[in-house]
Amino acid sequence: MLAMGALAALAAASAPWSVPAVRKALAPQAAPAPEPDVCIVAPPTRYDPASGLPPTAARAIPADARCPVCGMFPARSREWAAQVIFDNGDAQFFDSPLSLFMYLQDVARYSPGRSAGSIVAHYVTDASAPAGDGGARWIDALGAYYVHGSSARGPMRAGNLPAFATREAAQAFAAQRGGTVLAFGAIDAALVAELAGRGGHVHQH
Repeated sequence: MLAMGALAALAAASAPWSVPAVRKALAPQAAPAPEPDVCIVAPPTRYDPASGLPPTAARAIPADARCPVCGMFPARSREWAAQVIFDNGDAQFFDSPLSLFMYLQDVARYSPGRSAGSIVAHYVTDASAPAGDGGARWIDALGAYYVHGSSARGPMRAGNLPAFATREAAQAFAAQRGGTVLAFGAIDAALVAELAGRGGHVHQH
């Protein structure tokens, strides 16, 4: 019945046909191939000796650098940005402290071939010091204080843990915008997972 229908369609079209044409008409149609998964590649930025900076110093964010966690461009949200420096001088940039915490929990996932043990410096932007001249005031992420649960919304429109150089600055911010002050070590995997889910912070690799 199927073969007769296909032949009838060919005849009705009044088009010349041949054995190959008939075979093609009768051949089962393959299902369309699924679209490939989105893959955001965020390679580290190499250390430039000509910069004059020490290899472990914080550096300016390149305009084309992408966050390895969410694929965003950290240079577009410098007031939230973070970065890590590896032992060979390479830098990886992040759109927010939240992305930094997500990255540190599974470095090998976001940067294959790398490990947390090869990171020699961690930096976040001091939220109490507005960036000047397009730059950012970098502070040690391990010694910084973070505010969880404030009204501030970061690049992913979630509570992206604004960072501060001192506990007093973080407390002053929390008094105005709400939230709880936390030290680096108090931000655990459960809190990071909660914030990541709330903001749709999903790795696209």
